[in-house]
Amino acid sequence: MRKSDLNALSPARSAMERIRILLVGKAKDPLAPDVFHKVSLIAFMAWIGLGADGLSSSAYGPDEAFRALGQHGYLAVALAAATAFTVFVISYAYSRLIEHFPSGGGGYVVATKLLGAEFGVVSGSALLVDYVLTISVSIAAAADASFSFLPANWQYWKVPIELAVIALFMVMNLRGVKESVRVMTPVFLLFIVTHAVLIVGIFALSRRQAGAVVREMHKGLSKDLVTLGWGGIAALFLRSYS
Repeated sequence: MRKSDLNALSPARSAMERIRILLVGKAKDPLAPDVFHKVSLIAFMAWIGLGADGLSSSAYGPDEAFRALGQHGYLAVALAAATAFTVFVISYAYSRLIEHFPSGGGGYVVATKLLGAEFGVVSGSALLVDYVLTISVSIAAAADASFSFLPANWQYWKVPIELAVIALFMVMNLRGVKESVRVMTPVFLLFIVTHAVLIVGIFALSRRQAGAVVREMHKGLSKDLVTLGWGGIAALFLRSYS
């Protein structure tokens, strides 16, 4: 909206329009070549934007999965292997999609071109639901972890802060993906570095205990085969994996 258009509005509407522009920026035509060039991301930044969604689950997913195992901790190794294989399959699928659709477009475009408009609508709707759930669960998990070492009387502020962070993410994404990726880049890189250090450190410290882990797995599996059977073990594993 031009400045002359703002002046023609009533004072109340003009103020609201100025606030909207301040928060989310001016309206843009996504089909315009200059706009597409401005919002396009270099490969490194696009990798961060694409990977942050999947990696955010590792902040709370393993904890919930291992908790679902209960006293059957011997299944943790198989669960970790299944999770790693799943990440590999998803990464491979992303790579193939990028090769076939280098101009981008996401699941909506891919499903529409390959399967039809109806499947494209389903894919786009699923993406929106997934995005809402990912943001909500990730922020809730982050707040739980952050408030876990704060005094108990601070717990009152947890929900308001979670809502404020969700509102902040809404504004960031309404302004454009480039702005949101720039903000999340330091967090993403710190996440990668800390997890790499933890994984390498755990393997280095635990390599001498591999034999004990194998014996514990065999002992737990033998016990559960008697009490649960293969069907019960499979159901327990799939519940934890899901």
